[in-house]
Amino acid sequence: MSGVVLARPTRQQLEWQDMEIGLFIHFNMETYVNYTTTDLFKELPSPDLFNPVRLDTDQWMKAAEAIGAKYAVLTVKHDSGFCIWPTRQYEYSVKSSRWRDGKGDVAAEFVNSCRRHGVKPGFYCSYWTNSFLGVREGRVISGSREDQERYNRIFLGMLRELCSWYGELAELWFDGGIPGWGPDIGPILRELQPNAMVFQGGKYSTIRWVGNERGEAPYPVWNAVPRDQFPLFAAGLVSHAWTDGTGEVWLPVECDTTIRDHYWFWQPGTENTIKPLDRLMAIYYRSVGRGCNLLLNCNPDRDGLIPEADMKRYVEFGQEVRRRFSNPIAEGNYYDKDPSRTAMVELRFEEPVKVDTFVTMEDLRNGQRIREYVIEAYLDGEYVEVVRGSSVGHKKIDEIPPVTTDRVRIRVLRAFATPVEIRRFAAYYCGQ
Repeated sequence: MSGVVLARPTRQQLEWQDMEIGLFIHFNMETYVNYTTTDLFKELPSPDLFNPVRLDTDQWMKAAEAIGAKYAVLTVKHDSGFCIWPTRQYEYSVKSSRWRDGKGDVAAEFVNSCRRHGVKPGFYCSYWTNSFLGVREGRVISGSREDQERYNRIFLGMLRELCSWYGELAELWFDGGIPGWGPDIGPILRELQPNAMVFQGGKYSTIRWVGNERGEAPYPVWNAVPRDQFPLFAAGLVSHAWTDGTGEVWLPVECDTTIRDHYWFWQPGTENTIKPLDRLMAIYYRSVGRGCNLLLNCNPDRDGLIPEADMKRYVEFGQEVRRRFSNPIAEGNYYDKDPSRTAMVELRFEEPVKVDTFVTMEDLRNGQRIREYVIEAYLDGEYVEVVRGSSVGHKKIDEIPPVTTDRVRIRVLRAFATPVEIRRFAAYYCGQ
């Protein structure tokens, strides 16, 4: 396709996409109230409610390890405005709580545990809502220009603390976004966290939201967005967040979802809402299996521990992913630089075997190029189409009814540009 503009990722974006799975950790003042029914603007919780007497952030990392998460994002400030690090910007924080006599720092313990366990840390710090300061949808309720400017200064002060006190971060989440009247976060990000991925950070965003909290991406998924639509995608205002595959800006997709249906923070009596394993696997196929990152939530309880029932499900989920995808029947790649050749990978097996799943990964360093592909299995003396798709991107997982064959192949039928490079094509049998 001549004249097509194809965005290219940065090194940091490629590294982030390779991590594939992250652990979202919702733990804050909202853990200690019924946040689904409490109006935090009318009933601001006392700092003394926050008292995780058995806090164990290393246990959180066991959940990350169980699901294969390479990064984790902690809600250090959510809607109440309570800060679980000892911020110097105002008093509504762990410093004013009875927990550890006001000397605790959940953010520090979290980051230290991440580093001990080889997980990259990240922070969620919402600008959009702050009940303590009377802020809704990024605007102070008073309507005062002076109050708005003060809030912006406070937020920048918080961000500087988070970006300078805890070392390198993998991701910064600004849920709800940074609106045009908000603070300019760019100088702090450039100075202190140039490698961090930025979620809903206005013009500084480097990743984008999937558009739902089910953790599922529609198909096809394209990483490139047009420059003139970038503000909408960056702010999460485009509900389905999909383009035609062309554009000047690389903005890969993150899918976030809960482990307990409808509950981001721990709430008593919701153990029966833990998602079953087959549903988690379906989410995995529709997020990671469609080229996106999956940010799967956990909800530590009021003691500061992930409940046993949740941990059991994380272990089951991780084990099932590894059972299915740790041992391919065969795999190969394609790196021919001749643009006149059709990109194809053929896998031959020593004897006929059952196959029911394919994993394809595109080399994205020069952009997302595959526009249409076909996977074929050799049956009854000829190749027969078993899968046809459009986008591949970072990773595409295709399932089919089991076939018995001694060879399979993938062929790229159309591309936005050439040459096309297939980083990996693998065949599996995932059935019982």
